[in-house]
Amino acid sequence: MNNGSQYDVAIAGGGLAGLSAAILLGKKGHRVVLFEKEKYPFHKVCGEYISLESREFLLSLGAPLNDWSLPVITQLSVTSPNGTELNQQLPLGGFGVSRYRIDNELRQIAEENNVELLEDARVQEIRFDNNTFAITTDKGEWRSLVCCSAAGKRSNLDVRWKRKFTQQKPNALNNYIGVKYHAVLGHPRTLISLHNFRNGYCGISPIEDNKTCICYLTTADNLRSRGNDIRQMEKDILFKNVYIKEAFDNAAMIYQKPLTISQISFDKKEQVVDHVLMLGDSAGMITPLCGNGMSMALFSSRIAVELIEKFLSGAMNRWEMEVQYGKEWKKCFGRRLFAGRVIQSLFGKEWITNKTVSILKHFPRLVSDIIRQTHG
Repeated sequence: MNNGSQYDVAIAGGGLAGLSAAILLGKKGHRVVLFEKEKYPFHKVCGEYISLESREFLLSLGAPLNDWSLPVITQLSVTSPNGTELNQQLPLGGFGVSRYRIDNELRQIAEENNVELLEDARVQEIRFDNNTFAITTDKGEWRSLVCCSAAGKRSNLDVRWKRKFTQQKPNALNNYIGVKYHAVLGHPRTLISLHNFRNGYCGISPIEDNKTCICYLTTADNLRSRGNDIRQMEKDILFKNVYIKEAFDNAAMIYQKPLTISQISFDKKEQVVDHVLMLGDSAGMITPLCGNGMSMALFSSRIAVELIEKFLSGAMNRWEMEVQYGKEWKKCFGRRLFAGRVIQSLFGKEWITNKTVSILKHFPRLVSDIIRQTHG
C-alpha cells in the first residue's frame, strides 16, 4: 500500500486533536492523510467531559451535538478521603460525551472532507529529509510537506524520539495509571463529581444515552501494592472514600473489564520534535482533575492549522512556523498547565487533600477562580 504521491499534511493519531486538525485542513482543500492505529469506533481512557468553551468549535466542524441530547454539566462536587464534601457551581460548565461517539463522528466528517484516513495503521517512524517527511507505517510509506503527531499521552514515536518525559525516573508528575468504566448509575445529569482517595482521584460524570463515565487516576505504586489486581486496589484503597464505594456498589457496569492505560506523565513536553508539530496530549497534558484536556486538544489543532496554512501558502517558512507554534501553544496553555500542576500537588496525600477540601468549601469564589485558571 505504498503511496507514491505527496500530501500537504500527514497526521499521526486520530483522536480529537488529530481529527479536528484534519477536518480544518480538509475543508480548506489541502491534501491530508491521517493514520490511526485502532479501528473506529473504539473506547479510550478519558473523563469524557468537554468544557463549553469548545462547543461552538465542535459545531463548526460539523458535529451534531444538538441532536444527541447530551447532558449539560453545571455543578461540581469534590470529596476528600475522609468524606468532607465541597459543592460548587461551575463558572463555565461543560457537557458529557463518550470518546466512542465523538471520535467516530469526527472520523466520518474528516472522510466527508476528503481526508484520507487509514485505520489499523500504526506509524512506526517519521523521518524529515530534504524538506519533506517520510512517514513509515505497517501499511507502507507516505510523504508529506508538513507532519503532526497527535498520538496521545505516550506513544511508540515518543520513545523512538527519546523525548525527555519518556526518560524521566518516576516522580510526582509521572508514572500514573488511568482506569475507566461506563455504567448505568443514578448520578445527577448536571453534576460532575471528583472523589479523592490516597494517591488518586475518581471522576464520575454523565455522558450520552443516560450512561455515566467512571474514570480514575492513581499511581502505579497503588496498583503494585495490591499485586497488580485492579479489583483489590479498588476495594482496599478507593473504597475507603465512602462516595466511591457507594457509586461502585450502585453501578451496573456496561463492560465488566475496565479500560486501562499506564505510564501517564504530566512532565513538561516539547511542542515540536524533529520538525513535527505536537498536538493534544503529545504537546502537553493537563492533570485530569482540571477537566480540560479535551478542550485543549481541540484548541491546539486550531493553533497548528492557522500556522500550517501560512506555511503552505508561503507566508512563512518552516522555522517561523515551528517557533510561532511553540510560542502560541505556551501562550494559550502554559498558565493552565502550571495551575494544573499546582492543583495536582494539593490532591494526593490524604492529609493535604482533607485539609484543602475542608478549607476550600468555605470559599466558593476562590474555587471559581481556581477553576478559571485551567480554562479558556
